[in-house]
Amino acid sequence: MRRLVIRGVVRGQRPFTTISDLGQKRAPDLVKRDFTAMRPNQLWVADFMYAATWSGFVYVAIVIDVYARCIVGWCVATSMKTGLVLDALEQALWARKHRQELIHLVIEEAIRYTRRMADEGIDASVGTTGESYDNALAKTIIGLFKTEVIHHRGPWKGRDAVEYATLEWEWQVPTRNVW
Repeated sequence: MRRLVIRGVVRGQRPFTTISDLGQKRAPDLVKRDFTAMRPNQLWVADFMYAATWSGFVYVAIVIDVYARCIVGWCVATSMKTGLVLDALEQALWARKHRQELIHLVIEEAIRYTRRMADEGIDASVGTTGESYDNALAKTIIGLFKTEVIHHRGPWKGRDAVEYATLEWEWQVPTRNVW
């Protein structure tokens, strides 16, 4: 197929989730795929995903405390701008006020996001570009969320329906033994 320059049909349209600035200085990899923490607010991981609705795509961002293995911040939005992940971070900051020497494994180094983390004294950690294992814990939670909520309970009318389902599901995650 490559030699004949042909390819199979692609179903649906996948949204672009990352536009990287290759010239930007990256944060170091402080986590190195070691998803263990000895206390709350020592290590947070984050990720986001998208879901199709009748009114278009919606995006869900989550922030997870690795020690507690629970969601400490999340946001649902209709656009995938920095505000999506920033609002999830703000919710986590509000929920977890006692933070010392916190490392946050970030998926994107948006300027506003990393600036907000720096304002709070949070150290950013970024793994290898394109390596899903660098954020395996967050991807596990996102995968569980997609399986139990998005694919199981859809189709979705719009953002409000996904947001309400996320709220319901968030309270169930800490009771599961998925680790």
